[in-house]
Amino acid sequence: MFNAIARRYDLGNCLLSLGLDRRWRRKAVAMLRPRDSGRYLDVGCGTGDVALEILRQCPGAAVVGIDRSEEMLAVGRQKVAAAGLGGAIELRLGDAMELDFPADVFDGAISAFCIRNVERRARAFAEMGRAVAPGGPVVVMEVSQPACPVVRAGHWLYIHTAVPLVGRLVARSGPSYRYLVASIEYFPRPDEVLAAMEEGGLRDAGHVGLLAGTAVVFHAIAP
Repeated sequence: MFNAIARRYDLGNCLLSLGLDRRWRRKAVAMLRPRDSGRYLDVGCGTGDVALEILRQCPGAAVVGIDRSEEMLAVGRQKVAAAGLGGAIELRLGDAMELDFPADVFDGAISAFCIRNVERRARAFAEMGRAVAPGGPVVVMEVSQPACPVVRAGHWLYIHTAVPLVGRLVARSGPSYRYLVASIEYFPRPDEVLAAMEEGGLRDAGHVGLLAGTAVVFHAIAP
C-alpha cells in the first residue's frame, strides 16, 4: 500500500494536515534534542522528512532511518541526495519489531506517523529502547482523536470527507486512504500508548497534545 502512494505521499500529508505536519515534525525533533556527533534512529522513516529535520536542527548529527516500503525509501533517498546529506543520513529496509542493530548504538530514537501501523507496539517500543543507549530519548509522534467531544465530532467529519477525497484525487488510491481513516479511528488512546511504552521497558513516559489532540507526541527514556 505504501509503495503505491509513495510518490504522492508528501503532498497528501501536507494537504491533509493543512501544512501543519512540518511544524509537528519540528516539535517532535526538538523533543529528541539532537546533538552534534549524536547518532539517531528514525523508525518508519518513510520519505525521510524526519531525518532531514534532525539535520536541519543539528547539522552535526547522523541518522539511520528504517522502513518496510522500498518505494518510500527510494523517494527519501532522492530527497537526501538532493540536500547533499548522503554522508549523514542512511535510509534502509527494516522492521520496527525486529531492529537489525546491536544494543545501545544510538543516542536517541524517533518515529513519526508510523507506530499506528505496527502490530505489536510494545515490542517496537522495546526494540527502540534496546537500540538506544540508557537514558537516551525515545520520541513517537502520531495522529490521534481529540478528547473534547465537540472537536472530536469535527475531526470525525474531516477525516471521513477530506481524507478519502485527497486519496482519490491526489494519491489516486482511495483504498489506501480509507485504511488511513481506519488506522486513526482504531489507534489507542494516549494513556494506552503510554502503557505500551512502559510495557516495552521505556521509562518516564509522557505525552504532549498538538492542535487540540489531533496529533500527539509521546516521549520516554531508554532503560
